[in-house]
Amino acid sequence: MLDVRGLHAYYGKSHILRGVTLEVGAGEIVGLLGRNGVGRSTTIKAIMGEVEPLGSIKFKGREIAGMKSHDIARLGLGYVPENRDIFPTLTVRQNLLLGRKSARQEGRWSMEDLFDLFPALRERADTEGGVLSGGEQQMLTMCRTLMGDPDLIMVDEPTEGLAPQLVEKVAELLNEMAGRGLSILLVEQKLTIALRISARVYVMGHGEIVFEGTPEDLRDNEAIRREWLEV
Repeated sequence: MLDVRGLHAYYGKSHILRGVTLEVGAGEIVGLLGRNGVGRSTTIKAIMGEVEPLGSIKFKGREIAGMKSHDIARLGLGYVPENRDIFPTLTVRQNLLLGRKSARQEGRWSMEDLFDLFPALRERADTEGGVLSGGEQQMLTMCRTLMGDPDLIMVDEPTEGLAPQLVEKVAELLNEMAGRGLSILLVEQKLTIALRISARVYVMGHGEIVFEGTPEDLRDNEAIRREWLEV
């Protein structure tokens, strides 16, 4: 589904990504782990075209490196940013409607599906997004992306700052997405969640992939955890 080879990226003269290679298969949840500042968010921004990429990025067999972000999105690649980029003066319902690629679109996710998963959003359907709690805004951001019916979704720190109950709800939604055939590239700080729901994980350090394997492989590799993940 997604095949990234030799990806480099810069911020000005700073060399952030140094030959990142990773892949995500159909219906697979893949975790991208590492400490803050190692290049995880830059990786998905480069894939999405928000940072200029150098290297190969293939999505469903098509080279997308250098394409505009909106064109990449139309191909079926969804992106949930860390900053919960909602429209604060629009209602929950209006935010969700903006996620659709067209008014006639019918995909795997309807608004009612998402309201069933997150009843709190149904209760606040006509409330402006800007007055929602942080957790509700995170739910709204993920659900708006799903309204576009992506084939693969990249999610950046979805549980950051959320209460434990909402963390579990996000994990439930991610599993539901994969169950409906979506591929997921998950950037996540909470190892317990990432290791529980991911089929495979990559660990980043200093702009490079330093480990690839199953969650069980990572649990067994104390040296990698100590050097690249633990505080």
